Amino acid sequence: MIQQERVKPLNQAATARGEYVLYWMQASARAEYNHALEYAIREANDLGQPVVVYFGLTEEFPEANARHYHFLLEGLREVEAALRERGMKLVVRKEPPAEGVARLAQRASLVVLDRGYLPIQKEWRKRVADGIRCPLIQVESDVVVPVEEASPKQEYSAATIRPKIHRKLDDCLLPLEETDPRMDSPGLEFESLDLGDVSRVVSTLAVDQTVGRVAGLTGGTGEAKRLLQEFIENKLDGYDELRNDPTRDYLSCMSPYLHFGQISPLYIALQVAGSGSPGQDAYLEELIVRRELSMNFVHYNPHFGGAKGLPDWCRKTLNEHRSDPREYLYSEEEFEAGATHDPYWNAAQQEMVVRGKMHGYMRMYWGKKILEWTEGPEEAQRVALYLNNKYELDGRDPNGFTGVAWCLGKHDRPWGERPVLGKVRYMNANGLRRKFDAEGYVRKVESLASGG
Repeated sequence: MIQQERVKPLNQAATARGEYVLYWMQASARAEYNHALEYAIREANDLGQPVVVYFGLTEEFPEANARHYHFLLEGLREVEAALRERGMKLVVRKEPPAEGVARLAQRASLVVLDRGYLPIQKEWRKRVADGIRCPLIQVESDVVVPVEEASPKQEYSAATIRPKIHRKLDDCLLPLEETDPRMDSPGLEFESLDLGDVSRVVSTLAVDQTVGRVAGLTGGTGEAKRLLQEFIENKLDGYDELRNDPTRDYLSCMSPYLHFGQISPLYIALQVAGSGSPGQDAYLEELIVRRELSMNFVHYNPHFGGAKGLPDWCRKTLNEHRSDPREYLYSEEEFEAGATHDPYWNAAQQEMVVRGKMHGYMRMYWGKKILEWTEGPEEAQRVALYLNNKYELDGRDPNGFTGVAWCLGKHDRPWGERPVLGKVRYMNANGLRRKFDAEGYVRKVESLASGG
């Protein structure tokens, strides 16, 4: 079932006399549990036409580098094979997505697309909606509760959005049934990239090639589902108690796959909710409430990437302490090299560089310390986003922007006042040592970095 709340026409064009229904796959890069794909199939079956799926491989996505593209293309290679088995053609072209869609739409009866929340994604969709002659229909598939359904405004915190999301869960936590296309499209002729050798394709892209792929982590829906099953069977029971200990491996590793749309959050939620595990409520809070609070922030706040996006109390208290002496000040280069006085911070930075992801608890500490060790909140936010977006596989998305903003007080409350941070929540190394074996975390990261 596809709830009508997920479906939104982006223009008022009438269905054209075309050769196929075009699904513009950009955010939801998967061939299963994809509401936009299923909607396109059902529309095509009603019209007696095949489905053609398009992905625009742009070299101009802000801050994307070889690491990100390698993971993305591993997933797309799997999507291509899965779609072919279901009777659909995937067309991947190295071009600005909005331009590629506009060309393919000339032969389409209608265009279906998934949803993105960042300004560049919204701008692509608007440009296409204004420029094509057939309908453009957006189907939201990368949240459990559609953003406007959850709330019509920016929410203050998890506490304010949680009851609104929970009221909608029964209507949204519904399995998605797959429909087979009645007409095949793999035999149709389209120019498309050969995804057989992902490394070769990445090497041809005019992007930053200095940040290479993450060893031991493979993109794609199949790997995401394998990791999810392993998490449910072996880790979910201890998730609530052990998730904040970075020396223990009790996280799901879903964030990179969610970022690239390679697994559905609805599919994850249904699998976890059906497990009967004592850890399921804690996990679903993170997956649904916290993650979708991030979408709410980025969708409704045009200043999400800057200090203007912070609450008034944050800006006020940080500005009042702008001139406070800093015990340490580091440059962007020193941060990037992990060359601070703090071995725990350095280990967190190294973990991100090596693994393409950082343990969630250390990510909070990492961001808080950047705020402490820079000249002001604007510089702290800039440095944190630069590093996060460059090295994290799940960077450059609502969760990343929101996580950095949280370190500066977003979605939090005022705490006791102290130098530099004012009333923004404080974290320190002693707190890490009380919570877990901080020295053990450093040793663990050093072993990872050395290939051990």
